[in-house]
Amino acid sequence: MEAMLLPVAWEIDQVLDQIALSGFAIIDQAYSHEYQQELILECTENLDQFRKAAIQNGVVSNIRSDHILWINQDQFPVAQQHIQALEQLSQQFNRHFFLGIQHVEAHFACYNSGEFYALHRDNPQQKNDRMISSVYYLHDQWQENWGGQLHLQDKQGEWHIIQPTANRIAIFQSDLLHEVKPAQQQRLSITAWLRSGSSLY
Repeated sequence: MEAMLLPVAWEIDQVLDQIALSGFAIIDQAYSHEYQQELILECTENLDQFRKAAIQNGVVSNIRSDHILWINQDQFPVAQQHIQALEQLSQQFNRHFFLGIQHVEAHFACYNSGEFYALHRDNPQQKNDRMISSVYYLHDQWQENWGGQLHLQDKQGEWHIIQPTANRIAIFQSDLLHEVKPAQQQRLSITAWLRSGSSLY
């Protein structure tokens, strides 16, 4: 597979400035319509493989109710192109913020009606090696009254509501407090973490 170049829509300098200032950034119209549709198809064709994310190591957690499917290196060639783009973005983060990112791990996520993810941090008190988190929204369209928003506290302690707009990527420091509001329609995405350590899957 040919390496995917960072899309022109990704204004890297602006992303870096926003991360430095507030700890998060938004990229709208991240990919071409053709690639977006291929990625949606790859995700939806595999929905029967998704598993409830609230069960970890056999223990049921009440903090989340979504369903996920890990994207491994030898699967999902369309999604792998998105991961390649994040790997290139990681090089920019390393160059500017000295984060030492070595690896990107990712999974498809499906929030069915009523499903949510309560307040949490992806890297609480620096207890794991997740440095930067990202969410790419896969659906064709999204209306505000459908819920599913990302509720995020920035570096200054201010709260933001990020709509899960189609073809949008939300990028943020993994130690920031955030939650996913209950969805009223099926909400599809790819969640990825830019890590300073090796893969967990």
